[in-house]
Amino acid sequence: MKISEVSKKYDISPDTLRYYEKMGLLPNVKKNSSGIRDYSEADLGWVEFIKCMRGAGLSIEVLARYIELFNLGDSTREERKNILIKEREKLIEKRDAIQQTIDRLDYKIERYDNTLLKKEQKLLRS
Repeated sequence: MKISEVSKKYDISPDTLRYYEKMGLLPNVKKNSSGIRDYSEADLGWVEFIKCMRGAGLSIEVLARYIELFNLGDSTREERKNILIKEREKLIEKRDAIQQTIDRLDYKIERYDNTLLKKEQKLLRS
């Protein structure tokens, strides 16, 4: 699959895909005899994984290290698992912080609604 097709399929710019390649996130993308990138099914799996992880906030550096370890083989399995565990813990902390903010906003919105209702009722009684 050509870079333009991958870009369209995953809603990622070609420049971003090239950047990911340069940073070691997509190190094995083959090029045809004309020098045009030809993404394999395995490459597409990595693109999908990277998009998901980046969307969740994982850094390029963490992903590059994970992929580097993956390419080194089974002897790095425990280290890769630890990276995933650590990043998962960070995401849970972010989720909890976001939930606290949502709860606070819900409270403030409810107060606005109650205050407005009281003012409207007061106006109706006047």
